[in-house]
Formats: sequence, C-alpha cells, structure tokens
Amino acid sequence: MAARRVVITSVGAVSPLGLGSEAFWSGLIQGRCGIGPIRSFDPVKLPCRIAGEVSEYKIRDYVPKSYRKATKLMCRDIELAVIAADEAVRSSGLVSKAIDPEHVTLRPERTAIDFGSGIISCELPEIAPSVVLSAVDGRFDMKKWGREGLQTVTPLWLLKYLPNMLPCHVGILHDIQGPSNTITCGEVSSHIAVTEAAEMILRDSADAALAGGGEAKINPLLMVRQCLLKRAVFTDNDDPQHACRPFDASAAGAVFGEGAGVLLLEEYEQAKARGAPMLAEFAGGASSCTPTEAYVHMKDGSGLKIAIEQALRQAHIDAADLDLIIPHGTGIARDDRVEAAVLQEVLGGAVEKVPVWPIKAQVGHLGAAAGAMDLIAAVGAIRHGTIGAAYNFRSPADGCRLHFLKEPAQKKIRHVLCCGYSYGGQTAAVVLRKVSEASQ
Repeated sequence: MAARRVVITSVGAVSPLGLGSEAFWSGLIQGRCGIGPIRSFDPVKLPCRIAGEVSEYKIRDYVPKSYRKATKLMCRDIELAVIAADEAVRSSGLVSKAIDPEHVTLRPERTAIDFGSGIISCELPEIAPSVVLSAVDGRFDMKKWGREGLQTVTPLWLLKYLPNMLPCHVGILHDIQGPSNTITCGEVSSHIAVTEAAEMILRDSADAALAGGGEAKINPLLMVRQCLLKRAVFTDNDDPQHACRPFDASAAGAVFGEGAGVLLLEEYEQAKARGAPMLAEFAGGASSCTPTEAYVHMKDGSGLKIAIEQALRQAHIDAADLDLIIPHGTGIARDDRVEAAVLQEVLGGAVEKVPVWPIKAQVGHLGAAAGAMDLIAAVGAIRHGTIGAAYNFRSPADGCRLHFLKEPAQKKIRHVLCCGYSYGGQTAAVVLRKVSEASQ
C-alpha cells in the first residue's frame, strides 16, 4: 500500500492587510503594510503606540443565524479564527454544516481540527471592577479575590478566554467530530498545529483537517507586557509602516498585531478523487525545545537548528534544495542575529542563493497565528511562482549573509521552509512542496 500523502486544498486568512487570503497575498506581493497607529484603545501612555490591526468586521456575518447568540462568548481571538476557518472551508469545495446543513459533503467523523492559540487577555472593563474589589492597601490580594472580587465576574466569563475555544467554536460550527487539539506553544503554536494535523492524516486518524491558529495581541495588557520586556519598537510611532525591520542593520524591535490563518489539509487520494485544487503538499515538520531562563530572547539557536534539520530530513531534501525560506524574523536585533546564524549554518554554501522572505515587516508579529500566516504565504509562493520583496530591508545587520530580494521575483518554487521560535524556547519548522503526481 502506498504511503499516505497530505495536501493543502484551501486556506483562509484574516490579517492587517485585509479580510481574506487574497487580500493577504496581494498585499504582501504589492508591498503594502498593515501596521499603523493603534485604534482599538488609547495607547498614549505606552512607548509603543503602533500595531498591525485587522479592519472592521461583524462576526455575525460569518456564522449561521442559529449560532449568533454564541458569538457573545467569543473573544477577538476566537472571532478571527472563526472568520479564517469560514473562508478555508467555503473555498475548498467541501460543504459543512455551517454552509449548508442539508447538503453536507465533509465527513465529520473523518475530519480533524488542530489550532494554535496564544495568551488571551480579557477586556479590561470585564475584569477591572473585580480587581479593584480585591485590592488591599493598593496590592492585589488573592484571598479577597476569592471572597469578593470573583463574585462580580459572570459565570460564563472564562468561556471567552480559554485557549481551546478557538477550535471548539470552529468545530461546533462545521460539525468536526474527528481528533481535536489545541497547541499553546507561544509563537510556534500554529507551526506545530499544522504538523500535528498532517500527522493525523498520515497515520489514518483522519482524511481531512482544519489547522492553523489565531491571536489578537493588540490588547492593553499584552502591549504593556511587550513594552516592559522591551520587545516592542519604541522609536517609530510617527512612521509605523517602516517600524519593523527584520534582519536590517537598523532593526529596533518588534511590532505586534492580530490575525488568524487556517489551512485545509486533505489526504491526497481524497483530494484527487473530488477534483480539489492541490495548492501545496506537506513534506515535513518538526519541533524542539531549548528552555531559556530569561524568557526574553531566543537562547542560542540550537533548538531552531534541530527543528529545521529534522523537518528537512522528513522531507527527504537537503537545505540546498530549498527555493524559499520564510523565517521568524521579528525585527528584534538580538533574536534576528541568532536566527540568521542558524539559517546560515544550515544552508552552508547555498546561503547566497536561497531567498529569505520575512513578512512580519508588513503585518507585525501575530503570535500564535504567525506560523499559519507564514505557511499561507508559502502556499501563495508555490502556487503563483512568486516571492515578495523583503519589506523595509535596506542593509544587512552585522554578520547577516542571508539572501533578501529588493523586488518581487518570479521563480519556480518546489520547496519552502517556514520556521519559528518562541521566547520560552519552543522552536518549529515546516517544509511544504509543490504537488506532483509521483508519490514521494
């Protein structure tokens, strides 16, 4: 029996470049930037007052009428994931319960779901009154919180903010009854979620899977945290579109944002039988962990190197076979230097020929959604044979020898590597390839 294969048959995206995967892709290629002044709250007291925000939407437009009451229990992270999943399912040619309950073609029991989720901070008006009640001499008191503060919080409050609520709502909407999981590994959550979903199909636990992730990092609490840890850029509030400069000599910090990306993975023979468009194939994925004590910067890159080498091994290719790399590239100078050193070591003599395309300069750091968005960009590159320019890249940081394009380029793309790391030491890498008839 031939080994099972996993292909990507559709994608869905919500990003600072617009609603939908087409807006995301066209924005990347056209060199547009979705970073601007924060609109969702007043950041006047913060040293970083810019972010990558999603344009206005109404969540009720993306769920069946019968489900609209449940949207009251959706935080923004959940909403973004629901919108991205809606596009992924609708554009796939499959019909789920959410689309037309009378003509379902998606097999619920053979469909899996695996999402990455990040730190979901609640809205301040929902929690602030209880915190005030729990203060003793100006300090938060846990015992008083239990006695008094907690009594002011609605019993359903927590259901808006549990990390597993992203795949939970999506699974209910589309009636997904196969394996379900939520990955909470920081910035590589959706890299790992997509890999795990592909493995579910490869081991015959499912024939299809929705995989990806979402996170809304534009929240007063989260932004304060990034500023206190000095990860955010402080110097470019008046020039937001040029604030994030991955791998550049002038890199001054990261810009954070919000978004969601979802990929529909299918077993190759199933996709072929129904005539589905095969946008790319999952070739390999791996992860590693090198815990860091500071929890501020990537440690030494050893974990990232392990993940990349294992992913390449699974794909049965060498680094020289890569046609494109979409790196983590945050714009935090120290971390970019470590990542560049790892990629240069892995690439060896191919370092000057393999293009590297960092996209966070255009959308910001989307946390748990970052890996899914990178993979959707990789799918677009494979599908269209196009690589975008490295936005905001002018001159390389010291020691960086990676190959960045100054203008978009047409190129036959067969293999793409997407890689990332979290501040807690988690690392991950995924290789996608162009689909061919021959089994690999």
